[in-house]
Amino acid sequence: MVPAYKEPRPAPVAGSKRKAAGLTMNYRHIYHAGNFADVVKHAVLVLILERLAARPAPFFVFDSHAGLGRYDLTSAPAVRTGESAGGIVRVLAAVAGHRPPPGLAGYLAAVAALNDPGTGPAGGGLRWYPGSPRLARALMRPGDRLVLAEAHPEDAAVLRREFADDAQVAVHHQDGYLGLKAHLPPRERRGLVLIDPPYEDGDEAARLVAGLAIGHRRWATGIYALWYPIKEQAWVWRLHEAVIALGIPRVLAVELTLSPEDRGRLGGCGLLLVNPPWQLDLMLAELLPWLQRELGTGAGGVRVAWLVPETPPG
Repeated sequence: MVPAYKEPRPAPVAGSKRKAAGLTMNYRHIYHAGNFADVVKHAVLVLILERLAARPAPFFVFDSHAGLGRYDLTSAPAVRTGESAGGIVRVLAAVAGHRPPPGLAGYLAAVAALNDPGTGPAGGGLRWYPGSPRLARALMRPGDRLVLAEAHPEDAAVLRREFADDAQVAVHHQDGYLGLKAHLPPRERRGLVLIDPPYEDGDEAARLVAGLAIGHRRWATGIYALWYPIKEQAWVWRLHEAVIALGIPRVLAVELTLSPEDRGRLGGCGLLLVNPPWQLDLMLAELLPWLQRELGTGAGGVRVAWLVPETPPG
């Protein structure tokens, strides 16, 4: 039996758009679809999914903040920010006429699969950008299963239409952290939990850490990928310290930054990977410098390091 765990009740945050039930949010990812942070997060996600798909046993994926599933880069919100120009568009330009670096081919193939050649605002067939649900679905085989939680009511409705009549995908209009309790442990013995919140609320980091504690307590053998923004280094250190304090073994920190300074805006992003596949750290140590070079302007850097080794201290 899983021991009881009480999630700390977060204090209200002034100015938050989140209602008490946790089902209304102001954040919409369409404004940021395909930006550099998406490229980093999704390249890592696909590498994990490829490793899961390499073995015959079925696997399970839970996406706690699923979004729309796919994003139209010709839509007014995406065009307004133009963030994909500094992300997926730059990567596609870098690989045009060249072989992609090791570890990136699967991600680029999933992007290409949603698009028709010769169409789209960037040329080369780019109109649609796959969110994590579409990427996960692209790597699944018969027998694998995907569960999606989305708190925004309109986005949840779009997500349901995106996967209508797909027996391998279940969509829930649900707070993703509550979904960790509802859907874990899965019947499958292998799989991935992606926790990718919008960080709109001031208590999001605390909810992230509490969510990881709940998930790992329920399903200790699952792979967990926790995405976070890098705006202030002190905030990142506090997040890492809180995860270390959980005592969970095998936590890999993966970061890519485009700015060397704390400027209060998104200068990089990271993922904390719990139970990452064997030698994923070596693959990312080779891939991320290439991405950083192509996405950046010469500043920033890459970090791939074990935050917690196989056996945690003490």
